[in-house]
Amino acid sequence: MLSWTLRVMSCCWLVAFIGAAQAAGSWSAQVPGMMVAMSDRESVSQPATPPAEASIGGGVIDRVHWRLDVPPGEGVNAWLCHPQQCVALSGMRGTVTALAGRQADAPLRFRFALRPGQRPVRVQGLQVIVNYQ
Repeated sequence: MLSWTLRVMSCCWLVAFIGAAQAAGSWSAQVPGMMVAMSDRESVSQPATPPAEASIGGGVIDRVHWRLDVPPGEGVNAWLCHPQQCVALSGMRGTVTALAGRQADAPLRFRFALRPGQRPVRVQGLQVIVNYQ
């Protein structure tokens, strides 16, 4: 019985330790909308940065949820950029894991370009939610 109790206690401690080692957090930010007017030059949003009260420490990105809005029937080429890497976005919302392992306290920016021959488009509702460990 004692052996079983010790095993259960060891297992519980291990689960607690692993949970603490994988402690996670998140931060979110919204940035102002913008007019995308050119196909040959990218338009870059203001940076999405963690709030001042976020204590990220040396946390790294696990995944980023993103959202943007364009008028019905319109579209733009879109990317979400960390200072070390950009990821192409498909659609108006989604989740990317391609930035996993990058610094979670770094600013993120949206980049946009029109498709050839497309009229200018206003992009709004720019939002990111960064999950980190």
